[in-house]
Amino acid sequence: MKKIVLIITFFSVMTTIGFSQLNLDFDKELRLGFQLSPSFSWMSTDDNLINGNGLNLGLKLGMVGEYYFRENYAIVSGINFAFNQGGTLKHQEGGDLWPKSELSDLTLHQLPDGVNLKYHIQYLEIPFGIKLRTKEFGYLRYFAEIPIFSLGFKLQARGDVKGTASEDRERENITEDVNLFNLTWGFGGGVQYTLSESTAIVGGIIYRQGFTDVTDNSALKIDGITREDSKGIIKSLTIRLGFLF
Repeated sequence: MKKIVLIITFFSVMTTIGFSQLNLDFDKELRLGFQLSPSFSWMSTDDNLINGNGLNLGLKLGMVGEYYFRENYAIVSGINFAFNQGGTLKHQEGGDLWPKSELSDLTLHQLPDGVNLKYHIQYLEIPFGIKLRTKEFGYLRYFAEIPIFSLGFKLQARGDVKGTASEDRERENITEDVNLFNLTWGFGGGVQYTLSESTAIVGGIIYRQGFTDVTDNSALKIDGITREDSKGIIKSLTIRLGFLF
């Protein structure tokens, strides 16, 4: 927990300093705020024998910053906690699919064909993108964020196992079998409602898709020899809810 607090403090200070430096030109506008946004995530792979089979309901919580270098054009960044990201993957071929993890039962290192593995991953995310907004119509502005890039740092990973001959298992520690970084790209849009001269409510929808492999690829298939080397990525839809000041 102390490490998480230190990470938040460091990136919050660095983000604030960075935006403050940019804001030395006083005819530009800097806005800070926060978001509390539900998200739906799922996983897919490039292997026809490993297919997505379920959604995760998660949450994104954090600070956002917008630096307007033109009246309606901004650089956006911030820092977010992304909770319960991932999804379920169905493996047509079983095996030792989480080999690096210390699982609660040795039988979980020999999973059967057709097993479902569900990922629950927490990330610390640093997004970066460009925001375009319209002029104000009454109290409303519409906006688009194109593109949005985000670098995620894994904080924790848990996994559920369903479809074995014995009982299903939940919340196994699989941190060692999930890669540290998750780089994504995406786009989105929404609406901004002005409450006062300095405060606005923001709502929108953001789609994101991973560039990088979430899975570690140390897994061995049921024969104990063939390595499972698919690329597993996370895709998500986030319902953006937040305030700007």
